[in-house]
Amino acid sequence: MHTETIFPLQRRRVWVAGHLGMVGGAIVRRLAREDCVVLTAPRETDLRRQDKTERWISENRPDAVFLAAGKVGGILANDSYPAEFLYDNLAIAANVIEAAHRQGVEKLLFLGSSCIYPKFATQPIVEEALLTGPLEPTNEWYAVAKIAGIKLCQAYRKEYGDDFISAMPTNLYGPGDNFNLSSGHVLPAILRKAHEAKLNGERQLTIWGSGAPRRELLHVDDCADALVHLMKSYSDSQHVNIGSGEDLTILEITRMVCEVVGFKGEIVRDESKPDGTPRKLMSSERLRASGWSPAIPLRQGLESTYAWFLEHEVKAVL
Repeated sequence: MHTETIFPLQRRRVWVAGHLGMVGGAIVRRLAREDCVVLTAPRETDLRRQDKTERWISENRPDAVFLAAGKVGGILANDSYPAEFLYDNLAIAANVIEAAHRQGVEKLLFLGSSCIYPKFATQPIVEEALLTGPLEPTNEWYAVAKIAGIKLCQAYRKEYGDDFISAMPTNLYGPGDNFNLSSGHVLPAILRKAHEAKLNGERQLTIWGSGAPRRELLHVDDCADALVHLMKSYSDSQHVNIGSGEDLTILEITRMVCEVVGFKGEIVRDESKPDGTPRKLMSSERLRASGWSPAIPLRQGLESTYAWFLEHEVKAVL
């Protein structure tokens, strides 16, 4: 199915906010295939500061913005730093969206997270499930900030007619991920644990919880491709899910990671630790209907991610 391009990127100035992160880096890689000027802000441009955000946008005049900047982390990080996760992500969303409006940015894509949905949402989760039930308590601070970003885009579209859209990726993995055991997400943490267990000749690998929760995984390069697709072809107030359409249990994911890494020991479940959301499979029917589908199978994606980890190991685990 061919989707009409309503916002071509040719010769446009495209700012990737958050280019040093995993998703932002993948968007920059994907944009290399587009005939556009990619803009990135230096690290000292603190997007939590309204004055610095306004100044950077007014000086660099982007035509389009991918808003992938934010404070991210796994269950432990979210639960340990609730104020930082809420304030930092709220401030970044509000500052960038308002500055983009003031400076006449033609199009903005705000990047959310699948944790915005209710903890016990009907599976697979459709976009309309937003705000229909309570959130997962361990990451509600981050989720509330991301929900506010979606609502800001909808509000600016409604009040000012700004072409601001939102996309909600599922659990992402790939090059540039955070492999820190205290702040990383589930897959990179398991990959690093399996790698270290193999190196140390350990007989067991311990995972948090029962291993029963199901997680949908998508390679970050597939996500970036979907985001560019939406930037070029989508314009509506409804946010759009980005997922692979398949999920596995944490235990199944751990087994596959161990196979890729070459760890042959026993997988032990620490059931004193929290499971988090029991299942989080998103419906990506809206995105699929627009002609996009993922291209990287999970096993292949895990192999390339492990290769990246080995190449960047020291840097990745800091």
